[in-house]
Amino acid sequence: MFNSLNMASLLRLTLRHRGSFLGSVSQFHTQTCRYAAPTTKMFIDGEFVESKTNKWIDLHNPATNEVITRVPQSTQEEMNAAVESCKKAFSSWRNSTILTRQQCMFNLQQLIKDNMGKLAQNITEEQGKTLVDAEGDVLRGLQVVETCCSLSATCLGETLTGIAKDMDTMTIREPLGVCAGITPFNFPAMIPLWMFPIALTCGNTMLLKPSERDPGACMILMELAKQAGFPDGVVNVIHGQHDSVNFICDHPDIRAISFVGSDQAGNYIYDRGTKNGKRVQSNMGAKNHGVIMPDANKEMTLNQLVGAAFGAAGQRCMALTTAVFVGESKEWISELVEKAKKLKVNAGHEPGADLGPLISPESKNRVCDLIESGAKEGADVLLDGRNITVPGYEKGNFVGPSVIHNVTPDMKCYKEEIFGPVLCSLSVDTLDEAIEFINNNPYGNGTAIFTTNGATARKYVNEIDVGQVGVNVPIPVPLPMFSFTGSRGSFKGDTHFYGRQGMQFYTQVKTITQMWREDDATGGKATVAMPVMR
Repeated sequence: MFNSLNMASLLRLTLRHRGSFLGSVSQFHTQTCRYAAPTTKMFIDGEFVESKTNKWIDLHNPATNEVITRVPQSTQEEMNAAVESCKKAFSSWRNSTILTRQQCMFNLQQLIKDNMGKLAQNITEEQGKTLVDAEGDVLRGLQVVETCCSLSATCLGETLTGIAKDMDTMTIREPLGVCAGITPFNFPAMIPLWMFPIALTCGNTMLLKPSERDPGACMILMELAKQAGFPDGVVNVIHGQHDSVNFICDHPDIRAISFVGSDQAGNYIYDRGTKNGKRVQSNMGAKNHGVIMPDANKEMTLNQLVGAAFGAAGQRCMALTTAVFVGESKEWISELVEKAKKLKVNAGHEPGADLGPLISPESKNRVCDLIESGAKEGADVLLDGRNITVPGYEKGNFVGPSVIHNVTPDMKCYKEEIFGPVLCSLSVDTLDEAIEFINNNPYGNGTAIFTTNGATARKYVNEIDVGQVGVNVPIPVPLPMFSFTGSRGSFKGDTHFYGRQGMQFYTQVKTITQMWREDDATGGKATVAMPVMR
């Protein structure tokens, strides 16, 4: 078995060799089954463009740590060319009809469905997710595209006639111009699809900078967007790290920035972008709690906790990372650990894998250090996944499911977002204690309560200070007809992602007051008096 060169890799190499979306293979050695890594291209003005940079980032398969592609750090000239392309395309795209834009979205919707397997394979190879989880990544992004197919009903303005004699007032929603999106590694398809479909349907153009750790899915989406009929330049892609982020924050022609990622980057982008007069929406870190009441359906609750804590190897900003057991439910902790032990850790493309590797060796080391810190600070490590070995993938970034019990608010493993397959847990006596504990946490992305009592659920929903609440739903990410509404330390900005708020973010309101004098229709005389509204 070839660990890093499976059938998906062979298909991907063939596509690259044919000059597809990601570049070309410079060399392939059949004797050793090794290949010189191809390069990831940019997407500028409707073309996949090879960068002229001398700065490259090696992208490793997380299951094997072998290099599978090299990602450029786009040059200043290349980034300027991408913005200029967006700016040029905006002048005509903004004047296209909403029906034209929606038709492109209908086309993109079908193309994504047709290429679901191709996208999932790429995500598994570059990011490490299991194939079924990668398909879920694509599907949740696809739902945003589907919502954009009917966005015209959301973009309506307002009109009031007869506000004064012969006078009407109306508001219309107009696009902003060139917008930018900076996306994280953990959802390489879903997060770009949170951004550019809504921006484009509203009449904007967009510059995307996908994560340098796994840009392949974004590049496939660009190939599909081109096939869907989007004009050249309405969406462009650059690559890089700090320099490209600063470029986006500083460029005067970029009007708005959408960001999803870490606290450090999110705060930096929000501060620098807003200081430059840009609109910014910034989704950042989280510490999501699940409250388990004694009257909850035990089997359903424990299964939900295991899936929400360890799915995607815990690399979700909405992962349920802290379990708060109330009263007698603390007796269920041992059963939770036994369920977690049964999860299968393997490379994402292997049959039966429940969770794959972490994105990088650095992420693995950080997660392991946080588990160790919990032990040193007095918590009980009931399940320790640090020393797991996956046969055939010994060099992969694997950490098994881990459970740290009796966690307290002052512990490092609780204060920091672990972003790995680690569940922190604690027990309290009452629901009021659980609510107070969670409200004292600075984050406000998501929370859930597990109960069969409606009054308990209602009290929790009303008193908890978190932006997204699930009742017997462990990861309460709303479908895109609503909006993603993380709050407090998890979000900076005025309007949230997708849904009605997403449309509001990518548009600005223009108010028009117009007068059509009745006398003009019948031939009256001119007046030099000051116009007065009556």
